[in-house]
Amino acid sequence: MKIAIITDIHSNIFALEAVLKDIENKGIENIYCLGDLVGYGPFPNEVINLIKDKNIPTVQGNYDQSVGEELFACGCDYKDNKAMELGAKSLYWSQENTIEENKRWLRELPKKIELEVEGQKVLLVHGSPRKNNEYLYENSKELEEIADIIHADIMICGHTHKPFHKKVKGIHMINAGSAGKPKHGNPNATYMIIDIDSNGVRTQIVEVAYDYEKMAKAIENSEIPSEFAEKIRKGIS
Repeated sequence: MKIAIITDIHSNIFALEAVLKDIENKGIENIYCLGDLVGYGPFPNEVINLIKDKNIPTVQGNYDQSVGEELFACGCDYKDNKAMELGAKSLYWSQENTIEENKRWLRELPKKIELEVEGQKVLLVHGSPRKNNEYLYENSKELEEIADIIHADIMICGHTHKPFHKKVKGIHMINAGSAGKPKHGNPNATYMIIDIDSNGVRTQIVEVAYDYEKMAKAIENSEIPSEFAEKIRKGIS
């Protein structure tokens, strides 16, 4: 059985539309979203509405929680004060420009989704099973700690925007990258196809080209800091 995982869309409606079209063209019907629908881009309501219209099961990301609950911080790990200042401006813009109905929807998203696929227990989270803003990288020592506390054969997360698939203590640990704000060095949107059957678990990270310049210009034409437009153009953190 094949499932498609999208995550970290960050108000990038053009990337989301392109990714969903690619998934549809591949004939994959089972789609799940790992959160962070909003932030950094000027289309929070459009992204939320499309996810709702497509009835895609979604877990709550740290940015979703911060916008939905109107928190003072997004729970992001910024590298310096300048990045923190830009992030705060993005957060407050997102809070002010996401309609109340959609904030309520963000607040009510689950922290995790548990599935059984072809006899395999699958756990979907945003950051980690412990916190929605915990960063799990491919070489994180925390992966072993996570493996000791979960009851799953496969754990799929997002949040870092950097995809990987590795086996830790017999558990498949998978990060699905980012559809709307990639950090792999080019502007293409990414999502993950996971194929689960009796032969095992196989993953494919799919890159999708889209009109990223249209997205970058939309950021520049909004009150969101223009620095995020350059990140879209370059696919960097």
